[in-house]
Amino acid sequence: MMLPVHHPPEELLLDYAAGSADEPTSLVLATHIALCPECRDAVARFESIGGALLEAIEPAAVAPDALNNLLARLDEQEPVLPPQYPTAGDSARSVLEPLRSHIGDELKAIRWQRVMRGVEQAVVAVGGRTGDVKARLLRIGPGVRVPRHTHAGTEMTLVLAGGFTDGEGHYLRGDFSFGDGETDHSPRADDDGECVCLTVTDGPLRLTGALMRLLNPFVTF
Repeated sequence: MMLPVHHPPEELLLDYAAGSADEPTSLVLATHIALCPECRDAVARFESIGGALLEAIEPAAVAPDALNNLLARLDEQEPVLPPQYPTAGDSARSVLEPLRSHIGDELKAIRWQRVMRGVEQAVVAVGGRTGDVKARLLRIGPGVRVPRHTHAGTEMTLVLAGGFTDGEGHYLRGDFSFGDGETDHSPRADDDGECVCLTVTDGPLRLTGALMRLLNPFVTF
């Protein structure tokens, strides 16, 4: 099995290890970690450091209502499940935990909605959304190029099947791409098959092509 070569920024892994990432971000990071031994080891190191720091902190008095607050949280959205790590028997289109709990076992069972010619999406229902943070699946047809764009916020993209190329490199299953307002790219799916990705965004994309930018007032993606 080919290992990922593109990884999340270290600060995102730190947030994940500390439990401070929102649910959609935790979902895409945990799914990448399930496919990436390098990031899995990094998160384990961060958690060990955090545990050592906690042991060195003087204990504080517990608030009188701490137990009631804890019991009230039991009714909240279930947290992202720990990753299920891939085995030699996993196919290139199998869905691993924690994503499996949200979309099922097979990518082919997803109900897609057309975004533009050759590009489809499916919204992933994730609890604990913060503001405009959203998780989606994208399916891009073989050889299809997404119009050149930048981002009003950030975009995290994890390849689940197939691959794509943009100005930053070639991304295959398990690879993680991070984009923001300084990113200006036009991803193109590989010719040998469709590309399926999990994306998490906290703002709409902004088309940057000479003519396509005229459509920005109508873009909601």
